[in-house]
Amino acid sequence: MAPQVPTVLPRRTDEERTRGANPASIRTARREDLGAIVALLADDDLGRQREAADSMTDPAYLRAFDQIDRDPRNELLVVDDEEGGVAATLQLTYVPSLTHRGGERAQVEGVRVASSHRGKGTGHLLLGWVVERTRERGCRMVQLTADKRRPDALRFYESLGFEATHEGMKLRL
Repeated sequence: MAPQVPTVLPRRTDEERTRGANPASIRTARREDLGAIVALLADDDLGRQREAADSMTDPAYLRAFDQIDRDPRNELLVVDDEEGGVAATLQLTYVPSLTHRGGERAQVEGVRVASSHRGKGTGHLLLGWVVERTRERGCRMVQLTADKRRPDALRFYESLGFEATHEGMKLRL
């Protein structure tokens, strides 16, 4: 059975992959990107409530970055803009599962696009890359959650073919 992934996103040709069809580039985050990543996470009302953008060298962020970086089931990605800054980020985690006939799924977390890059295709580029990567890996699905208080993000994900199929629940600890 083929993986159930959004079909709206175009697949890139081999030529586009090698020459970079978009001036922005997607790469694995480096430790020196951490300040820019935390700033993106805090760049809206919800993020400001829970992130410490003024303390980007907080040991908790450094510890989490190192754990993600060492874990082969995690990828912390950034999109570089034309000036070499970080235009967007997300964390991609591969989750083994007994459901869906033992198929691996990809969990997308912490998607943020800099306000100066919204509406310019940066998020589409990044999520398209994720779908392609997970499809090639053989994942059965890509899943993500978005806060209900972010209606623009919900509309964006729906425009890419993602569907709100479940009600998510969280228990803050």
